[in-house]
Amino acid sequence: MAHSTLLREKVIVALDLPDVPAAQRMVESLGDDGAFYKIGYELAFVGGMDLARTLIGAGKKVFIDLKLHDIPNTIEKGVGQIARMGATFLTVHAYPQTLAAAAKGAAGSTLGVLGVSVMTSMDDSDLARAGYGMGVADLVARRARQTYEAGCAGLICSAADIAGVSAAVGDGLKLITPGIRPAGGEIGDQKRVMTPGEAIRAGADHLVIGRPITGAAEPANAMRAILDEIAAI
Repeated sequence: MAHSTLLREKVIVALDLPDVPAAQRMVESLGDDGAFYKIGYELAFVGGMDLARTLIGAGKKVFIDLKLHDIPNTIEKGVGQIARMGATFLTVHAYPQTLAAAAKGAAGSTLGVLGVSVMTSMDDSDLARAGYGMGVADLVARRARQTYEAGCAGLICSAADIAGVSAAVGDGLKLITPGIRPAGGEIGDQKRVMTPGEAIRAGADHLVIGRPITGAAEPANAMRAILDEIAAI
């Protein structure tokens, strides 16, 4: 089944691979079905930023996932550099100063700054160990409000947190959800997960999916199965 560009762009394929040649092979194997890619730490430090420019030049959308957090001046200038690349999304940690500086750095560009709320590998006990005085639901809602108030484009959150985010900020933010695992798939290091269909039904705008696609024996087939599941909703 052929899917529209809009639907294909709902799936952001995480290129969490060891080197650029491996990432290029993955992009080639997915063909037109792969319309949106995420480049994070593993690939960024071995040539991934140059690959990002190549993908953008080829008409693909790119999400730079570096979860930036620093003093405001550094964030503003760094975000400005990524905005000039033509990337679609960039993550920063959702602290008020960082969010405001990132929004300033992206001003006038098409770059959407995404605040990272709480990692999908963390639960209430993890937050308590880290010294937070609130659980996941309350912290995600607070980070959502701060991201919205800073004028940023969206929030990274678990699909399980979407209802709380919507209660906090309505439909004012794009919601990008990692921790997506097809039914019966390995959860790995994630703790708060949903299937692709469940996440879209919950209100996610984009799904970040890595290992269920890139680690599959036939990545192209895995990608098509996910797109078919979303299309059936």
